[in-house]
Amino acid sequence: MNFLEFSRRMAVFPAFSVREIEKQFPGFDRRRLIEWQNKGYLQKIRNEYYCLTDRQQTEGLSFYIANLIYRPSYVSMESALSLYGLIPQGVFQAISCTTLKTAAFETPAGNFKYRHIKPVLYFGFRLERRDDYTVLAASPEKALIDCLYLTSSINSEQDIVELRWNRHEINEKVSMSRLADYQRYISSKTLDKRIKILKAYLNA
Repeated sequence: MNFLEFSRRMAVFPAFSVREIEKQFPGFDRRRLIEWQNKGYLQKIRNEYYCLTDRQQTEGLSFYIANLIYRPSYVSMESALSLYGLIPQGVFQAISCTTLKTAAFETPAGNFKYRHIKPVLYFGFRLERRDDYTVLAASPEKALIDCLYLTSSINSEQDIVELRWNRHEINEKVSMSRLADYQRYISSKTLDKRIKILKAYLNA
C-alpha cells in the first residue's frame, strides 16, 4: 500500500486509532506507521493514536483528540469556559474530566490534561461544534461546577477575580436555575461554599 491511498482514505478522520486503520485496511502492516512517521507524513499522538501531519492544528482539533485518546472523558473546566467565552484568554492545553484516573499527556498534537471525577459526577456534557469539529464538552453550567468542585484554591471572591472569569458573560450565558439543580444533585458542602462565593462575585 502507498501513503497516497492511505491518506485519501484516512483524511475523513481528524485523528484515528490503529484499530480504525485496520478496519479500513484489513491486514495492514503496522511497520508502515513507523516508516511514515520517519518521513513526516504521520504524527503519533499517544499509544495507538495518530493523525496526518498536514492537518491544521486548531482548538477544535485539540478538543476532538482529547475526547478520543482517553475515554470516557469530556472537555471541561478552563477549556470549556474558553469555548463559551466565559474567560477572556485561550487555554494552552485541553482540559477534560474523566472517570478514569487523573492523567496528563504532552504530545506533538498538543497537551492534554484529565481530571478524575466520581462516576456520579459524570454528567452535564453535550455535543458542541468548534472549528468544524464536533466535540463532547461540558455545558457552561457544568464547566463552572467542575472548576468550583475541583479547584481547591477558590476560597474568596478575589480568587475568582484572579482566574479572570468574565462576570458579564457568565451572567448572560449561564442558567442559574440549572446551576442550582446541579448543586442540589451533587450535595457537597465544599461546592455550596464556592457557589456562594461565585454568586457574590457575579452580583458585585
